[in-house]
Amino acid sequence: MNLIMEMEIARAVLSVGELNRTAKALLEQAFPLLWVAGEISNIKCYGSGHWYFSLKDEDAQVRCVMFRDKNQYLDWQPRDGMRVEVRALVTLYHARGDFQLSVETIRRAGSGTLFEAFEQLKVRLGKEGLFAPERKKPLPYFPKQIGIITSPAAAALHDVLSTLQRRMPSMPVIVYPTPVQGAGASTRIAAAVQKAGDRAECDVLILCRGGGAIEDLWAFNEEIVARAIAACPIPIISGIGHETDFTIADFVADVRAPTPTGASQLVCPDREELIRLGEILLGRMRRGMQRCIESRMQHADMLECRLLHPGKRINDRLAYLERLRKRLADSWVRHSESKNWRLREIDQRLTIASPDISRLAERQRELGWRLRRAVAVHLETLAMNVGRRQADLTHLNPKSVLERGYSIAFAADGEVLRNSDQIDVGDTIRVTFAKGWSKASVTGRGE
Repeated sequence: MNLIMEMEIARAVLSVGELNRTAKALLEQAFPLLWVAGEISNIKCYGSGHWYFSLKDEDAQVRCVMFRDKNQYLDWQPRDGMRVEVRALVTLYHARGDFQLSVETIRRAGSGTLFEAFEQLKVRLGKEGLFAPERKKPLPYFPKQIGIITSPAAAALHDVLSTLQRRMPSMPVIVYPTPVQGAGASTRIAAAVQKAGDRAECDVLILCRGGGAIEDLWAFNEEIVARAIAACPIPIISGIGHETDFTIADFVADVRAPTPTGASQLVCPDREELIRLGEILLGRMRRGMQRCIESRMQHADMLECRLLHPGKRINDRLAYLERLRKRLADSWVRHSESKNWRLREIDQRLTIASPDISRLAERQRELGWRLRRAVAVHLETLAMNVGRRQADLTHLNPKSVLERGYSIAFAADGEVLRNSDQIDVGDTIRVTFAKGWSKASVTGRGE
């Protein structure tokens, strides 16, 4: 309050934003983190991960928000009707001026009364087999007439009718009016379902209602409604609430649709889609017939070609045989010519390769004469060389020198004496003549 008074003194008029921010600051200062108990209602989980719901009791309710960074640690999923205890900060969303609780954590405080009754009835009916898949009836693909069980004032009726009008304008529709909310609604819904089954004027029924809290949808969680749906001989589609809303009627119905609009889409085919499918099938049929006709025409042409006169067939075979004869004759002529050319080629090669005996004999005689002449010339040359070498040896023979009056002197050790220095006076030497030899004593020597 002191803060507000100070601001009023500073400026007499506050903006809405300043007012909300001030109120938010005062609330957060006045209320620390605290625990609040109540029953969850209208919980919504957005793609961002944040949860928005209301916490209520018999007297009042308060809006709550639990952000993603807080709820990601919960190992269970809160649902409508559950009694819980939340630890939250009292605050104000200043953008809209909404009083709310910013939830830090949440824990179970026991299921809510409605939720507990819902679970008990669900378990009991499940044990009786009312939810068994084998008892559910299939939907007709082309219903002749469709029945809708809902309130005439419900927005869901308008959605269903507009969808049916768009998808199949010629489809007849019967509406079985009944309240879908409030006291006695469940009894009247069950009566409407039984009436539609008794009259048997529709091929399929749509049981629909718009979204809302668990209290608003409770009429569809009553046992009387569940048993009326199970006993109805006509297939029933339930389109109650939003996709996240589940009722006992959804489990008992033959088919559950996420929304009333979804139920109307399931109950009958789309006219435009059927037209497109018909055009596709017509095109396929035309192409198939065209291919069939063309195939039959080709087969007829083939059969016509095969239906020939016997005389023409004989002439054709004779002509064919004549062509074969000509091909055989031509082939034999070509083969013979090829062999003749081969023989001529081999004969030419043999002629070229055969030896000339007379010429070779003459060549042999000539080579023999040349060999003998070469041998004689070679022997004469060798004889001349021997004579020259013999004359040279004779000329160089020491005996020939000795015969001209020369002699050879040898020392006592047999060494040829060429110099007077090799001997001394008194030495005995050997002198060899042309014929014979003698010893001599050295009596003197000179230079």
